[in-house]
Amino acid sequence: MTTATEIDDLLSSFRRQRGFLRQTLDGLTDAQVAERPTVSSLCLGGLVKHMTVGETNWIRFANGGPLTEGPPIDWAGIDWANPPAEVLKVLADRENEFTMLPQDTRESVLTAYAQTADATDRTLRELDLDASHELPRAPWFGSETHWTVRRVVLHLLNETAQHSGHADILRESIDGAKTMG
Repeated sequence: MTTATEIDDLLSSFRRQRGFLRQTLDGLTDAQVAERPTVSSLCLGGLVKHMTVGETNWIRFANGGPLTEGPPIDWAGIDWANPPAEVLKVLADRENEFTMLPQDTRESVLTAYAQTADATDRTLRELDLDASHELPRAPWFGSETHWTVRRVVLHLLNETAQHSGHADILRESIDGAKTMG
């Protein structure tokens, strides 16, 4: 069973990384949060939205459920010249994760992210970090078939840190502010 110290350490690190990501939006307008100031198509609000969706899905998985809603997709067997409708929907949803839609605001994406973070922290305190769940079949998982809850937390920490770095570059490109150093 997981010790309180281990989960406290992991959650402390997770909160720190989330804070770096949120900080990149400090003092910006809705328009600035939607800007794509580099050659990539990333925007600050989109990164926060992506982490909200990703964290939600991974915590659902850690709690014993699927990563996404709906039936599993055989990613390796897709005819990319004529992808099925469910694949096109997944791809469109994924694109919307990274985009500030007309109804999205700086405040709305930060609020959703904070709510997700609170739910994640509560859920992780109740889970056994050694519990293992079967991964969906997908090329990006390679030959791995199971992840522990601990592995999910570490993955989310890595993802949050990576996207915080992306966000720092975007923020510096928008107004010169450096949020992480």
